[in-house]
Amino acid sequence: MAEVIVIGAGPAGSSAALFLAKAGKETLVLDSNASMTKRAWIENHYGAKDITGPDLLKIGREQAEKFGAKFIEEKVTVVDTNGGERVTVKTESGRSYEASHVILATGAVTELASSIGLTLVEGKEPRIKTVVETDGNGRTSNPRIWAAGTLAGVSVHTIITAGDGAKVAIELISELNGERYVDHDVLKS
Repeated sequence: MAEVIVIGAGPAGSSAALFLAKAGKETLVLDSNASMTKRAWIENHYGAKDITGPDLLKIGREQAEKFGAKFIEEKVTVVDTNGGERVTVKTESGRSYEASHVILATGAVTELASSIGLTLVEGKEPRIKTVVETDGNGRTSNPRIWAAGTLAGVSVHTIITAGDGAKVAIELISELNGERYVDHDVLKS
């Protein structure tokens, strides 16, 4: 059982996993290996000079794994909040996982969010017809389910979705800790 399950390992999901794991939260990432970033060539991601989408995804995953996030390639089919303290996530292979919270970071794909009963609204990005309604910090209409990245209505640009994943993770960590969480590393002299 994990504290947080992140569904989707694109820039938003992996960034959320990085911050969660670095904060000491047991983090499991379930990914269907269908990120649109796999087809990207990126020249506008601050701090990353001319990088392929697959390389960006690989580096992001390695960063999150360094702090203990676990990644499993599984397509999630069901998210059940059981009306209580735990969320059960079921996959296409028949496996089940449990956590206190789930962050959905499924990019432009809203089917899972819709099946959970989350409120969907019209998207603002070209070709993104619907997104999950959030409070602006990632909270959805279900208190145990959060949304980040394109699914939550932010721009599809990798730098923006990665930042949104980090923001949602910080909000969730702050809620779990009962105080504002800040993660600043400093150079050692």
